[in-house]
Amino acid sequence: MFHLNTVKKAQKGDDQAFIKLIHKEKEKLYRTAFLYVKNESDSLDIVQDTIYKAYISIGNLKDSSYFSTWLTRILINTALDFIKKNNKVIPIDQDSLERIGAAERLMLEDKMDLFTAIEGLAEKYKTVIILRYYQDLTIKQIAEFLECPEGTVKTNLHRAINELKGKLKEACINE
Repeated sequence: MFHLNTVKKAQKGDDQAFIKLIHKEKEKLYRTAFLYVKNESDSLDIVQDTIYKAYISIGNLKDSSYFSTWLTRILINTALDFIKKNNKVIPIDQDSLERIGAAERLMLEDKMDLFTAIEGLAEKYKTVIILRYYQDLTIKQIAEFLECPEGTVKTNLHRAINELKGKLKEACINE
């Protein structure tokens, strides 16, 4: 959790305080961006845009204790805007797959199956999965982040998990 004084200093225009806050969040921001676009360069662009947007609007943050949630919201909205603008399909290089060992290949294929399954989810399901399992937010934090009741978050999470199970079973059967 952030020291509230650091957030308040950043809100008052202290650039060093803002840099400290971003430094604490940078890995989480990158991982989340990568989950959306699956590309290092695009992920870095999204993180950069997010940091810029946060910097120019940190004065609008109403509650300093929600800095991380506020920053994550900016990142997800930036990632979704990026996807809408670019609508990219990322090819996988077969030569790269052949160079890695069998065990690593199986792990990579499993991860790719999971990423593909998550990618195929409706946006509301994808978002709750990412926030819960990749950002480690609680149900309550997700509800606050999405501005919806906790029951809705639980329902969407349950439906997303069931849909993922179905997609992954189907992928295993088709192999």
